[in-house]
Amino acid sequence: MSELPPFVLFFIAALLVAVTRGTVRQVILLATPLIAGLHLWFNIDAGVVVTHSIMSYELTAMRADKLGLLFAYLFCIASFIASIFSLHLKDTKQHVAGVMYAGSAVGAVLAGDLITLFIFWELLAVSSVFLIWARGSERAFKAGMRYLLFQVLSGLLLLAGALVYYHDTGSLAFGHIGLDMGVAGWLIFIAFGIKAAFPFLHGWLVDGYPEATVTGMVFLSAFSTKVAVYALARGFAGEDILVYIGVTMACFPIFYAAIENDLRKVLAYCLINQLGFMVTGIGIGTALALNGVVAHVFSHVIYKGLLLMAMGAVLYRAGSINSSDLGGLYKSMPKTAVLGIVGALAIGFPLFAGFISKSMVMSALMYGDYGYLWLLMLFASAGVFHLAGIKVPYFAFFAHDSGIRTEEAPRNMLIAMSISAALCLFIGMQPQYLYALLPWEMEYWPYDVTHVLAQLQLLFFSALAFVWLNKKGFYPLGLPSVNLDMEWLYRKLLPVGVRRAMLFLRSAKESALSAVTAPVQGIQSVFFQSSVAKYYLSESWPTGSMVFWISVILAAYLLLGIFG
Repeated sequence: MSELPPFVLFFIAALLVAVTRGTVRQVILLATPLIAGLHLWFNIDAGVVVTHSIMSYELTAMRADKLGLLFAYLFCIASFIASIFSLHLKDTKQHVAGVMYAGSAVGAVLAGDLITLFIFWELLAVSSVFLIWARGSERAFKAGMRYLLFQVLSGLLLLAGALVYYHDTGSLAFGHIGLDMGVAGWLIFIAFGIKAAFPFLHGWLVDGYPEATVTGMVFLSAFSTKVAVYALARGFAGEDILVYIGVTMACFPIFYAAIENDLRKVLAYCLINQLGFMVTGIGIGTALALNGVVAHVFSHVIYKGLLLMAMGAVLYRAGSINSSDLGGLYKSMPKTAVLGIVGALAIGFPLFAGFISKSMVMSALMYGDYGYLWLLMLFASAGVFHLAGIKVPYFAFFAHDSGIRTEEAPRNMLIAMSISAALCLFIGMQPQYLYALLPWEMEYWPYDVTHVLAQLQLLFFSALAFVWLNKKGFYPLGLPSVNLDMEWLYRKLLPVGVRRAMLFLRSAKESALSAVTAPVQGIQSVFFQSSVAKYYLSESWPTGSMVFWISVILAAYLLLGIFG
């Protein structure tokens, strides 16, 4: 039984979910992550390895160690909570995609080789995009296509890097890789970086996640980026460049989130901010920093999921998630408001989950002699609480009375949010249980007077800044708009560039035709007027014409190579 990879349970469940309905489907959705989690906890110990030989390659379908197992436990918990949150749905596509997505994440963090990792990497992309497309709008479809483009690119780079790595080392084992590996290391590093939403590569997240369904974004926030953090921690721990990438990730989203109207997009930017803390810890590479990364992943999935569930419930009941449309919902949805506030406090308030994990990364940053970067991360920490912790619940529940009167969130949503809220408090009040599961030995305790007082000062300063800006009318207004950052390059600049490039190529083709056909009228009468040439050179199929000229150039190049 210990040799059964837990992802198999999720994939079997996905097939069963596709052919069942009603109570039977709901039981399968809830039982799958529970059974998989119990199987992991009781039957799979660190050191268990399951390998398969395919042709001449030895692939490791499951390699259990403390790092991978803790991520797998977390993904089972997240899948269980998200499944409860989505029980009211009757959409088969979303249910199947959610189960496949969770199973692929579990498979990825237990994969022992780069090819197995690549397979789950691609399954993550394919299964998750349906959670965006299920929204059913044209915007969601286009956002999903852009999301899929980035995810597939990440997978292609990972595969290319894996093949180069195998060529260079003769091994496919997924362990520490490092950038010293040259081309292979950089290809794999960029592949992980795309999925981790590195700066300039993050557009897919803030573009795609907010267009997902009410329940879809809860699933999306839990898996893809966290698998990427796991992969970076295993393959590139201690790479100094990650410290600077992580600090940039933590800081720049603050400015975009401050002007954003869509509250789920605010949370998407804040998600990148928190990923920045994780990436920074991986770059530091000490035991304290890496344990802080793993602990913060655990905390973040719980409290960010809680915030997204609260906003999802608002979207489900109010029909909008724009701050300009909302306000006063605490009157109609008091339980959702309270649970959302718990998620907000869990970002960094003492006695909540985020406090006991983020502080580890901050301490490791200070011990690592990154003093000036520590100040930037302090700013990022205050900023994210200002936005995700104050702006989001304030504008959703307590700002001007929008006049919206609706029902409280469905019971299953409230239960899911309550479980997450309880976990936020339990982890924050009893951190020793999470610390005991962390992969590396360390001595650390978050509750000392200096740290608690410093954090409280930081949080109260954030709250005071928000109140002052709001009262003075300086706070950026949430206006109905689409704010683009790096997305502008491929949503605005790229289409214009492609159109101009096509016009240039068409003009070049016409000039080339004139130059070639004028001195060879005899050849033209034999070939260019033939039915085949008309087909390939037709204006109605410019791609075919391009293929023709590429073929001509390639043939000339080969001839030069043979006779030159």
